[in-house]
Amino acid sequence: MKKLHAALLGAILLGGVAACSPLPTLNALSPGSGLRSGSALAYGENARHKLDVYSPEDSGVAAPVVVFFLGGNWTKGEREDYAFVGRALAARGIVAVIPDFRLYPEVRYPDFLDDSARAVAWTVREIGRYGGDPARLFVMGHSSGAYNAAMMALDPQWLAKQGMQPAALRGWIGLAGPYDFLPIENKITQPVFHFPNTPPESQPINHARAGTPPALLIAANSDKLVDPVRNTGAMAARLRGKGVAVQELHFDKVSHATLVASMAAPLRFLAPTLNTVEQFVKSDAGRLVTASTTN
Repeated sequence: MKKLHAALLGAILLGGVAACSPLPTLNALSPGSGLRSGSALAYGENARHKLDVYSPEDSGVAAPVVVFFLGGNWTKGEREDYAFVGRALAARGIVAVIPDFRLYPEVRYPDFLDDSARAVAWTVREIGRYGGDPARLFVMGHSSGAYNAAMMALDPQWLAKQGMQPAALRGWIGLAGPYDFLPIENKITQPVFHFPNTPPESQPINHARAGTPPALLIAANSDKLVDPVRNTGAMAARLRGKGVAVQELHFDKVSHATLVASMAAPLRFLAPTLNTVEQFVKSDAGRLVTASTTN
C-alpha cells in the first residue's frame, strides 16, 4: 500500500492535477460509498452545461449540498475527472454537485461565472430530487474553481442574474484559490481575463465585504502556482476585517495539486482536507459548533 501511495503521489507531482492524467487513477482507487444519482444533467443549453450529482446512501433526511467547481486555469477540466471529490463528499453524508462550465477559448471572463451561477441556481431548484437540502447550500472549488466559488459568494451580480443572492449560500470553501492576481503574469491566464485590460472587479479580493457567507480557506504552504500568502492569507485577513467568519488553514505536506488530491482515499494521509470540509459543512460553517483543525 505504501508503494501504491508513493507511485500515485509521484504521478500527481509530475503530471499535476491540472494535467488530468493521474485523476482517473484517483477515481479508480476512491470508490467511496456515495452513489452518482445523476450523470450529465443539463443546467443550460451549451454542451458544457452539464453536471453530475453524487448523493449519500438514503438516510431519510435531506443532506447538505456542496457545488464543487473544478480547476484547470479556466482552459481545461472535465467534471468526470473529479468523481473522487463527489464520492468522498457523498460518503460523508453530503450531496455533491460537480458542473462543467465553458472554458477559454470558447469564452473569456466573465462568461464562466454566468455558467457557475446557473449551475448553483439549478442546484437550488432540483437538488431535492437527489436527497439534498437547498437551504444548506455551499460552493467550493480548487484553484481556478475556487475563484469561481469565491465570486459566487462575494460578488452578488452573478447569482442576481438567476434571481438569487449570496445570502442563499451557507458558506464557501476555497482550496488553493487565486483571489488577487493582478497584474497577470501567467501567459495562459492572460487572454482569459482580457490582458492587459483586465478589469479590477475581476478580482475576488475586491469584493470582500461585510455580510458575505462564512469562508473556509485552505492552502498549501509549498504552493508554487498560487501564492498562499497573497491569496489565501490576504483574502482571509480582508474578510475578517469586514467581520466575516473565516477558517484559514495552511497545510505543509501538500502542493497546489495534491491539496485537492488529498480528498481521495489513497492520499488522505497527506492532509485532513476532507475532514475539515466535512466539519465546516456539517457544523453549518461553524454556526452549530466551533470548528478547529490543525495539520
